[in-house]
Amino acid sequence: MAAAHTPDTLRIALAQANPVMGDVRGNLALARRLRAEATGQGADVVMFSELFLAGYPPEDLVLKPAFQEACRAALDELAADTADGGPDALIGLPWKDESGLYNAYAHLAGGAVAGLRYKVDLPNYGVFDEKRVFAAGPLPGPIAVRGVRVGVPVCEDIWGDEVVDCLAETGAEILLVPNGSPYWRGKAETRVNVVAARVVESGLPLVYLNQIGGQDELVFDGGSFALNADRSLAFQMRGFVDEVVTTVWRKGADGRWRCEGGPKATLEEGDRADYRACVLGLRDYVNKSGFPGVVLGLSGGIDSALCAAMAVDALGPERVRCVMLPYRFTSGDSLRDADACARALGVRYDTLPIAPAVEGFEAVLAPLFEGRDRDVTEENLQSRARGMLLMSISNKFGPMVVTTGNKSEMSVGYATLYGDMNGGFNPIKDLYKTQVFRLSALRNGWKPEDALGPDGDVIPVAIIDKPPTAELRENQKDADSLPPYDVLDAILNGLVEDERRVGDLVADGFDEETVRKVERLLYLAEYKRRQAAPGVKVTARNFGRDRRYPIVNRFRDPGAAR
Repeated sequence: MAAAHTPDTLRIALAQANPVMGDVRGNLALARRLRAEATGQGADVVMFSELFLAGYPPEDLVLKPAFQEACRAALDELAADTADGGPDALIGLPWKDESGLYNAYAHLAGGAVAGLRYKVDLPNYGVFDEKRVFAAGPLPGPIAVRGVRVGVPVCEDIWGDEVVDCLAETGAEILLVPNGSPYWRGKAETRVNVVAARVVESGLPLVYLNQIGGQDELVFDGGSFALNADRSLAFQMRGFVDEVVTTVWRKGADGRWRCEGGPKATLEEGDRADYRACVLGLRDYVNKSGFPGVVLGLSGGIDSALCAAMAVDALGPERVRCVMLPYRFTSGDSLRDADACARALGVRYDTLPIAPAVEGFEAVLAPLFEGRDRDVTEENLQSRARGMLLMSISNKFGPMVVTTGNKSEMSVGYATLYGDMNGGFNPIKDLYKTQVFRLSALRNGWKPEDALGPDGDVIPVAIIDKPPTAELRENQKDADSLPPYDVLDAILNGLVEDERRVGDLVADGFDEETVRKVERLLYLAEYKRRQAAPGVKVTARNFGRDRRYPIVNRFRDPGAAR
């Protein structure tokens, strides 16, 4: 039972949790379990994140009448639970009525649906496409929760001032904001700035509840928090962790509500936050999809080593299988480094020489290729043979293939379709090569709190130190065909993340021929990126959801700096 309530005290439980897309019954069961936990903490009300019963973002799934009906039925069951005298519930779901389909937030109390509010400002940029499926709601007023006038703007509704202004003008005392806010580097600071602006404008305290978990490319990092009306930090919950925290709010003599002694966690930032996002995204993609584990090619290079470490941290060594697939260009160093990495991670490690497969393909093609020199065609046969073998292991034993290309390579097409691009998911898809190096060194000296892998050096220093190479021909190095990665990544950051002109980059000191080459490769590789596996978004502009370019595209920047 909830603790005794007085009009000047409100105990608000925040369920920072990980719903599963489309698992309406499972999400209902999770909500019930978390509400029971909030009851044990003496909460008056428990709030859940945006579209909790459905999962977020549901995309076109939300247009199915059967899905809408399942969410509505689950809401009715949860509403009936609130007749038990426990805490009220605030929870999100899609709501269809005669006027449209809405991104709704429901207040459940006394065994019934006591109130509904609809999201007003539907985001339609970057990863968001809500105007495609939802109707915009009317400007809302507050709802009465245990005698307190509570405003419940939904996520994007606080990124502008109109909704919060309306709530303040109509008598809201506290703002409780449910969010499905995906992670990208630096997002936590952006959220605080947005919340601070709304607090200043409205003079009201604001509680920001975010979900956690991976959904396809998106990762939701939690980090729920609140600001008091004077902009001081009321509480800060942890990032990348599911938890229920009950905060106590008291109304002062000045009529303002203030949080009394909430948690003050320190959020991880930068590379550490990116690493945790990659691990969480991979873990949830594998587990929510029902795979028993993963398999990946361990080449002795840094990309596959980092992916293997992330996979072990996400799933545990017993669910990760690594395979060395050597050919005659595979160096002794690579063989030793891959073996050392597998031993350090404690994974199953197999070696499957690919010479019979490659030479078999070459023999089949020999009559057609007669009189032509060896070139990238034969190099790609090696990659495709490896991809075929990994997919065969996946088909036979069930683990998902993890593909291991980084953002630098995918930007310029330094990848082979139906070869090293084979796989179901890529945890480092949105990491440039220079960051792959940084995260590898980082992991050797630090392990996330929820990681299932071993402590210490899990990526041999020799892998971090050696020059990158695909080892598809004798003495091959990435630098033979690409600029140094620190130069390449800086140019790509300008072209991809910031949409800068060629002339601007040249004015910054980059060689014009190099910039034009990178721009050309970037455009030409679009057809490969369209066929690439999904992967965790960690930058503000990932390939796919954020950056949607035509495949057939003859535009090239004329290059004049402004």
